[in-house]
Amino acid sequence: MSEEKSRKPSEAVVGRRDLFGLGAATIAASTLAAPAIVRAEEKLTWKMVTSWPKNSPGVGVNAQRLADQITAMSGGRLTVQLYAAGELVPPFECFDAVSSGAAEMAHASPYFWQGKEKAFHFFTGIPFGLFANEHMGWIWFGGGQQLWEKAYAPFGVQPFYCGSSGPQAGGWFRKEIKTIDDFKGLKMRIAGLGGEVLRRVGVNVVLLPPGEIFQAMQSGTIDAAEWVGPWNDLAFGLFRVAKNYYMPSFFEFGPALELMVNKKLYDGLPADLKEIVKRAAYASAAESYADFSYHNVVSMKPLMEKEGVQIRTLSDDVVKVLAKETKAAMAEIAASSAMAKETYESFEAYRQQCMTYAKSMDMAAYEMREAGRDA
Repeated sequence: MSEEKSRKPSEAVVGRRDLFGLGAATIAASTLAAPAIVRAEEKLTWKMVTSWPKNSPGVGVNAQRLADQITAMSGGRLTVQLYAAGELVPPFECFDAVSSGAAEMAHASPYFWQGKEKAFHFFTGIPFGLFANEHMGWIWFGGGQQLWEKAYAPFGVQPFYCGSSGPQAGGWFRKEIKTIDDFKGLKMRIAGLGGEVLRRVGVNVVLLPPGEIFQAMQSGTIDAAEWVGPWNDLAFGLFRVAKNYYMPSFFEFGPALELMVNKKLYDGLPADLKEIVKRAAYASAAESYADFSYHNVVSMKPLMEKEGVQIRTLSDDVVKVLAKETKAAMAEIAASSAMAKETYESFEAYRQQCMTYAKSMDMAAYEMREAGRDA
Protein backbone atom coordinates (compact mmCIF):
# COMPACT_ATOMS: atom_id res chain seq x y z
CA MET A 1 0.00 0.00 0.00
CA SER A 2 1.44 3.39 -0.94
CA GLU A 3 1.96 6.13 1.63
CA GLU A 4 -0.74 8.15 -0.14
CA LYS A 5 -3.27 5.37 0.31
CA SER A 6 -2.19 4.58 3.83
CA ARG A 7 -2.83 8.06 5.08
CA LYS A 8 -6.25 8.65 3.56
CA PRO A 9 -8.28 7.32 6.50
CA SER A 10 -6.55 9.69 8.92
CA GLU A 11 -7.19 12.67 6.66
CA ALA A 12 -10.88 11.98 6.12
CA VAL A 13 -12.22 14.58 8.54
CA VAL A 14 -9.77 17.38 7.73
CA GLY A 15 -10.20 16.70 4.03
CA ARG A 16 -13.96 17.30 4.13
CA ARG A 17 -15.28 20.81 3.49
CA ASP A 18 -18.20 22.48 5.18
CA LEU A 19 -20.87 24.50 3.37
CA PHE A 20 -18.65 27.57 3.34
CA GLY A 21 -15.63 25.77 1.83
CA LEU A 22 -13.56 25.74 5.00
CA GLY A 23 -11.75 22.62 6.22
CA ALA A 24 -11.91 21.51 9.86
CA ALA A 25 -8.28 22.45 10.40
CA THR A 26 -8.92 25.96 9.08
CA ILE A 27 -11.91 26.36 11.38
CA ALA A 28 -9.88 25.19 14.37
CA ALA A 29 -7.00 27.54 13.59
CA SER A 30 -9.27 30.53 13.01
CA THR A 31 -11.00 30.20 16.39
CA LEU A 32 -7.94 29.74 18.60
CA ALA A 33 -7.76 33.40 19.51
CA ALA A 34 -11.06 33.35 21.38
CA PRO A 35 -11.31 30.28 23.65
CA ALA A 36 -14.49 29.80 25.64
CA ILE A 37 -13.44 30.35 29.26
CA VAL A 38 -14.66 27.73 31.71
CA ARG A 39 -15.77 28.95 35.15
CA ALA A 40 -13.75 27.54 38.04
CA GLU A 41 -16.81 25.85 39.60
CA GLU A 42 -18.09 24.41 36.32
CA LYS A 43 -17.99 20.62 35.86
CA LEU A 44 -17.06 19.20 32.47
CA THR A 45 -17.26 15.79 30.82
CA TRP A 46 -14.82 15.26 27.97
CA LYS A 47 -14.48 12.40 25.49
CA MET A 48 -11.09 10.74 24.94
CA VAL A 49 -10.93 8.69 21.73
CA THR A 50 -8.05 6.28 21.09
CA SER A 51 -6.37 4.34 18.31
CA TRP A 52 -6.17 1.23 20.49
CA PRO A 53 -8.40 -1.78 21.10
CA LYS A 54 -10.15 -1.61 24.46
CA ASN A 55 -7.86 -2.56 27.38
CA SER A 56 -5.03 -3.61 25.04
CA PRO A 57 -1.76 -4.09 26.98
CA GLY A 58 0.34 -0.97 27.44
CA VAL A 59 -1.58 1.34 25.13
CA GLY A 60 -5.28 0.83 25.84
CA VAL A 61 -4.73 0.23 29.55
CA ASN A 62 -2.61 3.34 30.04
CA ALA A 63 -5.03 5.47 28.04
CA GLN A 64 -7.72 4.43 30.52
CA ARG A 65 -5.42 5.13 33.47
CA LEU A 66 -4.72 8.60 32.12
CA ALA A 67 -8.42 9.34 31.70
CA ASP A 68 -9.06 8.14 35.25
CA GLN A 69 -6.13 10.17 36.64
CA ILE A 70 -7.38 13.42 35.13
CA THR A 71 -10.84 12.73 36.53
CA ALA A 72 -9.48 11.94 40.02
CA MET A 73 -6.90 14.74 40.15
CA SER A 74 -9.55 17.29 39.20
CA GLY A 75 -11.94 16.03 41.86
CA GLY A 76 -14.49 15.30 39.14
CA ARG A 77 -14.46 18.83 37.74
CA LEU A 78 -13.06 17.37 34.51
CA THR A 79 -14.41 13.87 33.95
CA VAL A 80 -12.80 12.05 31.03
CA GLN A 81 -14.72 9.24 29.34
CA LEU A 82 -12.61 6.92 27.19
CA TYR A 83 -13.70 5.45 23.87
CA ALA A 84 -11.60 2.64 22.38
CA ALA A 85 -10.78 2.42 18.68
CA GLY A 86 -13.95 2.34 16.62
CA GLU A 87 -16.35 3.04 19.49
CA LEU A 88 -16.76 6.69 18.56
CA VAL A 89 -14.38 7.28 15.64
CA PRO A 90 -12.16 4.96 13.56
CA PRO A 91 -8.64 4.47 14.98
CA PHE A 92 -6.94 6.60 12.33
CA GLU A 93 -9.36 9.53 12.68
CA CYS A 94 -8.52 10.49 16.27
CA PHE A 95 -6.44 13.51 15.26
CA ASP A 96 -9.23 14.85 13.06
CA ALA A 97 -11.79 14.26 15.79
CA VAL A 98 -9.81 16.41 18.22
CA SER A 99 -9.04 19.02 15.58
CA SER A 100 -12.71 19.43 14.67
CA GLY A 101 -13.97 19.24 18.26
CA ALA A 102 -15.87 15.97 17.71
CA ALA A 103 -13.83 14.71 20.68
CA GLU A 104 -12.03 16.85 23.24
CA MET A 105 -9.07 14.46 23.70
CA ALA A 106 -7.30 11.52 22.06
CA HIS A 107 -4.64 8.98 23.01
CA ALA A 108 -2.59 7.75 20.07
CA SER A 109 0.81 8.21 18.36
CA PRO A 110 1.92 10.96 15.97
CA TYR A 111 3.04 8.65 13.16
CA PHE A 112 -0.58 7.90 12.32
CA TRP A 113 -1.03 11.50 11.08
CA GLN A 114 2.30 12.07 9.31
CA GLY A 115 0.47 12.57 6.02
CA LYS A 116 -0.61 15.99 7.28
CA GLU A 117 2.91 17.27 8.05
CA LYS A 118 6.15 15.30 7.78
CA ALA A 119 7.53 16.98 10.89
CA PHE A 120 5.15 14.80 12.93
CA HIS A 121 7.56 11.87 12.47
CA PHE A 122 10.05 13.41 14.90
CA PHE A 123 7.58 13.47 17.77
CA THR A 124 7.11 9.71 17.82
CA GLY A 125 10.06 7.79 16.40
CA ILE A 126 12.67 7.87 13.64
CA PRO A 127 14.60 4.79 12.40
CA PHE A 128 17.99 4.70 14.10
CA GLY A 129 16.67 7.56 16.24
CA LEU A 130 16.30 8.39 19.91
CA PHE A 131 15.63 5.95 22.74
CA ALA A 132 12.72 6.70 25.08
CA ASN A 133 14.79 8.45 27.76
CA GLU A 134 16.59 10.52 25.11
CA HIS A 135 13.36 11.40 23.30
CA MET A 136 11.71 12.42 26.56
CA GLY A 137 14.69 14.68 27.28
CA TRP A 138 14.44 16.35 23.86
CA ILE A 139 10.67 16.87 24.18
CA TRP A 140 10.69 18.25 27.70
CA PHE A 141 14.03 20.08 27.88
CA GLY A 142 15.50 20.30 24.38
CA GLY A 143 12.87 22.38 22.58
CA GLY A 144 10.89 19.45 21.21
CA GLN A 145 7.65 20.42 22.96
CA GLN A 146 7.72 23.91 21.49
CA LEU A 147 8.29 22.50 17.99
CA TRP A 148 5.53 19.94 18.50
CA GLU A 149 3.06 22.65 19.52
CA LYS A 150 4.09 24.73 16.53
CA ALA A 151 3.56 21.78 14.17
CA TYR A 152 0.10 20.96 15.60
CA ALA A 153 -1.06 24.59 15.95
CA PRO A 154 -2.51 24.91 12.40
CA PHE A 155 -4.84 22.03 13.25
CA GLY A 156 -5.97 23.41 16.60
CA VAL A 157 -4.45 20.55 18.58
CA GLN A 158 -2.40 20.72 21.81
CA PRO A 159 0.00 17.75 22.19
CA PHE A 160 1.52 16.16 25.29
CA TYR A 161 4.07 13.35 25.51
CA CYS A 162 2.64 10.49 27.56
CA GLY A 163 4.87 7.44 27.30
CA SER A 164 6.84 4.95 25.25
CA SER A 165 7.14 1.23 24.74
CA GLY A 166 10.94 1.45 24.67
CA PRO A 167 12.71 -0.41 21.83
CA GLN A 168 10.22 -2.35 19.76
CA ALA A 169 10.53 -5.65 17.94
CA GLY A 170 11.21 -5.72 14.21
CA GLY A 171 8.19 -7.89 13.54
CA TRP A 172 6.91 -11.34 12.65
CA PHE A 173 7.83 -12.85 9.29
CA ARG A 174 6.71 -16.04 7.60
CA LYS A 175 10.13 -16.41 6.01
CA GLU A 176 13.62 -15.62 7.25
CA ILE A 177 15.24 -12.34 6.18
CA LYS A 178 18.82 -13.17 5.22
CA THR A 179 19.56 -10.48 2.64
CA ILE A 180 18.02 -7.15 1.68
CA ASP A 181 16.44 -8.86 -1.35
CA ASP A 182 14.28 -10.98 0.96
CA PHE A 183 12.20 -7.88 1.66
CA LYS A 184 11.16 -7.52 -1.98
CA GLY A 185 7.51 -8.21 -2.60
CA LEU A 186 6.60 -8.74 1.06
CA LYS A 187 3.25 -7.36 2.18
CA MET A 188 3.93 -5.98 5.66
CA ARG A 189 1.89 -4.14 8.25
CA ILE A 190 4.09 -1.36 9.58
CA ALA A 191 3.48 2.21 10.73
CA GLY A 192 5.68 5.28 10.72
CA LEU A 193 8.84 6.15 8.85
CA GLY A 194 10.04 2.55 9.10
CA GLY A 195 7.37 1.73 6.54
CA GLU A 196 8.77 4.30 4.12
CA VAL A 197 12.28 2.87 4.52
CA LEU A 198 11.05 -0.67 3.86
CA ARG A 199 9.02 0.54 0.89
CA ARG A 200 12.26 1.77 -0.62
CA VAL A 201 13.72 -1.75 -0.50
CA GLY A 202 10.68 -3.39 -2.08
CA VAL A 203 8.14 -3.98 0.71
CA ASN A 204 4.45 -3.43 -0.01
CA VAL A 205 3.53 -1.42 3.08
CA VAL A 206 0.08 -1.88 4.62
CA LEU A 207 -1.12 0.35 7.47
CA LEU A 208 -3.67 -1.53 9.54
CA PRO A 209 -5.19 -0.66 12.93
CA PRO A 210 -3.75 -2.80 15.74
CA GLY A 211 -6.97 -4.76 16.15
CA GLU A 212 -6.79 -6.04 12.56
CA ILE A 213 -3.18 -7.32 12.53
CA PHE A 214 -3.78 -10.92 13.64
CA GLN A 215 -6.64 -11.53 11.24
CA ALA A 216 -4.68 -10.07 8.31
CA MET A 217 -1.71 -12.34 9.08
CA GLN A 218 -3.93 -15.37 9.58
CA SER A 219 -5.77 -14.86 6.29
CA GLY A 220 -2.60 -14.24 4.30
CA THR A 221 -3.53 -10.67 3.47
CA ILE A 222 -0.08 -9.72 4.76
CA ASP A 223 3.17 -11.73 4.99
CA ALA A 224 4.72 -9.90 7.93
CA ALA A 225 3.73 -7.50 10.68
CA GLU A 226 5.25 -5.36 13.40
CA TRP A 227 3.25 -4.43 16.45
CA VAL A 228 5.17 -3.61 19.64
CA GLY A 229 7.25 -6.17 21.53
CA PRO A 230 7.07 -9.41 23.53
CA TRP A 231 4.28 -8.31 25.88
CA ASN A 232 1.86 -7.04 23.24
CA ASP A 233 2.82 -9.58 20.60
CA LEU A 234 2.22 -12.43 23.02
CA ALA A 235 -1.18 -11.00 24.00
CA PHE A 236 -2.16 -10.56 20.34
CA GLY A 237 -1.14 -14.17 19.53
CA LEU A 238 1.12 -13.23 16.63
CA PHE A 239 3.31 -16.26 17.31
CA ARG A 240 0.44 -18.39 15.98
CA VAL A 241 0.65 -16.93 12.47
CA ALA A 242 4.42 -16.51 11.96
CA LYS A 243 7.51 -18.01 13.56
CA ASN A 244 10.44 -15.73 12.65
CA TYR A 245 10.52 -12.98 15.28
CA TYR A 246 13.04 -10.21 14.61
CA MET A 247 14.44 -8.20 17.52
CA PRO A 248 15.11 -5.35 17.82
CA SER A 249 13.53 -3.15 15.18
CA PHE A 250 15.69 -0.62 13.37
CA PHE A 251 12.76 1.77 13.12
CA GLU A 252 11.45 2.28 16.66
CA PHE A 253 13.93 2.59 19.51
CA GLY A 254 11.66 4.79 21.64
CA PRO A 255 8.37 5.59 19.91
CA ALA A 256 6.14 8.05 21.73
CA LEU A 257 2.54 7.95 22.83
CA GLU A 258 0.66 11.22 22.85
CA LEU A 259 -2.27 12.90 24.53
CA MET A 260 -3.96 15.33 22.16
CA VAL A 261 -6.37 18.00 23.38
CA ASN A 262 -8.49 20.39 21.35
CA LYS A 263 -6.45 23.58 21.80
CA LYS A 264 -9.37 26.01 21.96
CA LEU A 265 -10.96 23.96 24.74
CA TYR A 266 -7.66 23.47 26.54
CA ASP A 267 -6.91 27.19 26.47
CA GLY A 268 -10.33 27.84 27.96
CA LEU A 269 -9.71 25.71 31.05
CA PRO A 270 -8.93 27.31 34.43
CA ALA A 271 -5.20 27.34 35.18
CA ASP A 272 -5.38 24.49 37.67
CA LEU A 273 -7.20 22.16 35.27
CA LYS A 274 -4.68 22.95 32.54
CA GLU A 275 -1.90 21.99 34.92
CA ILE A 276 -3.73 18.80 35.94
CA VAL A 277 -4.03 17.69 32.30
CA LYS A 278 -0.36 18.45 31.67
CA ARG A 279 0.93 16.78 34.83
CA ALA A 280 -1.33 13.76 34.39
CA ALA A 281 0.23 13.27 30.93
CA TYR A 282 3.72 13.55 32.44
CA ALA A 283 2.83 10.98 35.12
CA SER A 284 1.39 8.70 32.45
CA ALA A 285 4.66 8.94 30.52
CA ALA A 286 6.62 7.42 33.40
CA GLU A 287 3.91 4.88 34.26
CA SER A 288 3.49 3.71 30.64
CA TYR A 289 7.23 3.35 30.07
CA ALA A 290 7.62 1.36 33.30
CA ASP A 291 4.63 -0.81 32.37
CA PHE A 292 6.12 -1.71 28.99
CA SER A 293 9.63 -2.17 30.39
CA TYR A 294 8.57 -4.63 33.07
CA HIS A 295 6.10 -6.65 31.05
CA ASN A 296 8.33 -6.96 27.98
CA VAL A 297 11.03 -8.47 30.20
CA VAL A 298 8.75 -11.00 31.88
CA SER A 299 6.96 -11.88 28.61
CA MET A 300 10.15 -12.76 26.74
CA LYS A 301 10.63 -16.26 28.18
CA PRO A 302 7.00 -17.40 27.67
CA LEU A 303 7.13 -16.09 24.10
CA MET A 304 10.37 -17.91 23.29
CA GLU A 305 8.86 -21.14 24.63
CA LYS A 306 6.01 -21.06 22.10
CA GLU A 307 6.38 -23.88 19.60
CA GLY A 308 8.47 -23.00 16.57
CA VAL A 309 9.24 -19.37 17.47
CA GLN A 310 12.74 -18.34 16.42
CA ILE A 311 14.28 -15.09 17.72
CA ARG A 312 16.31 -13.55 14.91
CA THR A 313 18.34 -10.40 14.28
CA LEU A 314 18.89 -8.55 11.01
CA SER A 315 22.41 -8.95 9.65
CA ASP A 316 24.86 -6.04 9.64
CA ASP A 317 24.74 -5.95 5.83
CA VAL A 318 20.94 -5.55 5.87
CA VAL A 319 21.12 -2.90 8.61
CA LYS A 320 23.63 -0.83 6.62
CA VAL A 321 21.31 -0.73 3.61
CA LEU A 322 18.36 0.24 5.80
CA ALA A 323 20.45 2.99 7.43
CA LYS A 324 21.38 4.37 4.01
CA GLU A 325 17.73 4.43 2.95
CA THR A 326 16.79 6.08 6.25
CA LYS A 327 19.23 8.93 5.59
CA ALA A 328 17.69 9.46 2.14
CA ALA A 329 14.17 9.47 3.59
CA MET A 330 15.20 11.92 6.34
CA ALA A 331 16.68 14.29 3.76
CA GLU A 332 13.41 14.27 1.83
CA ILE A 333 11.39 14.89 4.98
CA ALA A 334 13.62 17.80 6.00
CA ALA A 335 13.11 19.35 2.57
CA SER A 336 9.32 18.88 2.62
CA SER A 337 8.47 22.01 4.66
CA ALA A 338 9.98 24.75 6.79
CA MET A 339 8.44 23.08 9.85
CA ALA A 340 10.04 19.74 9.00
CA LYS A 341 13.42 21.36 8.39
CA GLU A 342 13.39 23.21 11.70
CA THR A 343 12.35 20.09 13.60
CA TYR A 344 14.85 17.84 11.83
CA GLU A 345 17.75 20.16 12.62
CA SER A 346 16.89 20.23 16.33
CA PHE A 347 16.26 16.48 16.51
CA GLU A 348 19.37 15.48 14.56
CA ALA A 349 21.72 17.75 16.50
CA TYR A 350 20.55 16.18 19.75
CA ARG A 351 20.64 12.64 18.29
CA GLN A 352 24.32 13.07 17.46
CA GLN A 353 25.04 14.23 21.01
CA CYS A 354 23.14 11.23 22.37
CA MET A 355 25.18 8.80 20.30
CA THR A 356 28.44 10.26 21.59
CA TYR A 357 27.23 10.14 25.19
CA ALA A 358 25.77 6.63 24.93
CA LYS A 359 29.03 5.19 23.61
CA SER A 360 30.80 6.22 26.81
CA MET A 361 27.92 5.67 29.22
CA ASP A 362 24.84 3.60 28.32
CA MET A 363 26.49 1.14 25.94
CA ALA A 364 29.51 0.85 28.20
CA ALA A 365 27.26 0.22 31.21
CA TYR A 366 25.43 -2.61 29.42
CA GLU A 367 28.76 -4.17 28.45
CA MET A 368 30.04 -3.79 32.00
CA ARG A 369 26.97 -5.49 33.44
CA GLU A 370 27.29 -8.34 30.96
CA ALA A 371 30.99 -8.77 31.79
CA GLY A 372 30.08 -9.17 35.44
CA ARG A 373 27.33 -11.75 34.79
CA ASP A 374 29.40 -14.80 35.77
CA ALA A 375 31.60 -13.19 38.41
